[in-house]
Amino acid sequence: MTPSGLASHDPVLIEVIGSALASIVEEMSETLVRAAYSTNIKERRDCTASIFDAEGRMLAQDEGGSPLHLGSLMGIVAEIGKRHGAETINDGDVFIGNDPFNGGGSHLPDIVVASPVFVDGVLTAWVANLAHHADFGDRGHAHIFQEGLRIPPVRIMRAGQLQQDLFDLILLNCQVPHERTADLRAQIAANRLACTRVCELAQRYGRPTLVAAGTELLDYTERRMRAAIAQLPDGCYRFTDRFDCPELDDHLDLGVTVTVDGEQLRVDFTAPPQVRASVNVVWTALYAAVYYSVKSLVGPDIVPNAGLHRPITIAAPSGSVLNCEEPAAVNGRSETCQRVVDLIHGALATALPDQVTAASNGANTGVHFSGTHDETGRYFVYLETIGGGSGARATKDGMDGIQVHMTNTSNLPVEALESEYPLVIEEYALIDDSGGVGRSRGGMGIRRTVRVEASDVHFWLDTSRQHSQPWGLFGGGAGQTAGIELSEGARPVEHGYTLLQPGDRVSILTAGAGGYGPPEQRDPAQVTRDLAEKRISEQTARMVYHRQLAEAEPPTGGEGHAALQTDAGRARGSR
Repeated sequence: MTPSGLASHDPVLIEVIGSALASIVEEMSETLVRAAYSTNIKERRDCTASIFDAEGRMLAQDEGGSPLHLGSLMGIVAEIGKRHGAETINDGDVFIGNDPFNGGGSHLPDIVVASPVFVDGVLTAWVANLAHHADFGDRGHAHIFQEGLRIPPVRIMRAGQLQQDLFDLILLNCQVPHERTADLRAQIAANRLACTRVCELAQRYGRPTLVAAGTELLDYTERRMRAAIAQLPDGCYRFTDRFDCPELDDHLDLGVTVTVDGEQLRVDFTAPPQVRASVNVVWTALYAAVYYSVKSLVGPDIVPNAGLHRPITIAAPSGSVLNCEEPAAVNGRSETCQRVVDLIHGALATALPDQVTAASNGANTGVHFSGTHDETGRYFVYLETIGGGSGARATKDGMDGIQVHMTNTSNLPVEALESEYPLVIEEYALIDDSGGVGRSRGGMGIRRTVRVEASDVHFWLDTSRQHSQPWGLFGGGAGQTAGIELSEGARPVEHGYTLLQPGDRVSILTAGAGGYGPPEQRDPAQVTRDLAEKRISEQTARMVYHRQLAEAEPPTGGEGHAALQTDAGRARGSR
């Protein structure tokens, strides 16, 4: 595992270099956010930064990035090496790519910019960042050719000079080119800063020490990952779940078998053939979802580098929705990857009951509004992913209205949204009673109501858990399903799409999350608080928590609570 000659390196120095690499990716990410133009990057922070060694093994990823972005980052350096020999790569070159089948990406909006780092004339590392470009609105999703511009890993800069002809070609195929111009330049600038920082690190400690420390960091993560897996009871753990989305008329049945054998773990999926919809998953996205799912359970504090991949083996049928082949559409792959997490966590619940949470909202609910802004005459694309409930934990309630698992973006502030787009937010609230009941309550979903102020606005919805509820664990109840509501007279949503007119309102309702443990074990004080804060309804209080209501002390001035106590006493007496 450890190459000869490296064991003598000071472990404190290795840790210092590892911390420095982590600091560099955080600075790279922050630079990208501060320099970006579009709301999806500068406000929602839908971007990720990373550092790789010369062989393309990831050494560091920023903590604020999305776990799913690893799928687009982990493939591009290797693909660059395949397409461009190392002898042709020079200092000042910058590569760009996004193609899931020929560029190491996972879907087309995630554009990766990668730059080689040369130290003393030798290729020593790579820096790369990814940004989600909210541009390709009003597109089809029957196959990849409908979803946007496909870019294999090619040079956007050669020896420090922008390839203007390629840049113009990319912009010509974008619907909001002024945003893409500024955002792509921000990505290039962030990489330039990271290259400088890595070179400074090499100058301080020497190139050989920097390279050796990178190898040691990977080996250390591998050792920690193997040790964590070894704590699991050996055996095969199985789980099945349903996946639904607006694009499909029927649900998809997905399954997983997780096999623990000593310090190794194997994940085998069953899945139907790839579909004529955007929810297919390429292998890079599947791997990212599996690595996150396992790491979050067995070693949340393990450094996220390529070393954690080594003890894990992954298999899924080729040409299936979880391991699709060209020309499958993949734009909505994040919805399916959320279900991959549910599968693995569900399978390992009996092995790790204190670590696994109940099912979270199970979606990366994406809303897309696009059209022409009446005031500016420019085309606009507004994208946002809306949070939902987080699964209840063994000793704590699930969190309300947050992003979970494979996504990690911020919400777009109402003030920023309304100043940029012909849209008005009329409601932004948690959904009462949407979390599953239990000893620990599931997190609540979100209701977000948007009023359209322009003509012919294209609306597209990506979501899941509209027809299957997020499951509870060990006696906990299921969370509420997701949904969508339209104002009277608005054109109905068909397979996730509709065309909206001025005054039309659309309400997006995200799913709640499952509860954990039997609800009769919930603390009466928590039930009283939930009722007072309207997290649960009076009906739920009467039907599920009647014992706790009968035992709880009424809050000051709690006339309604006193009435519920009386009803609860009657319910208990009639049993």
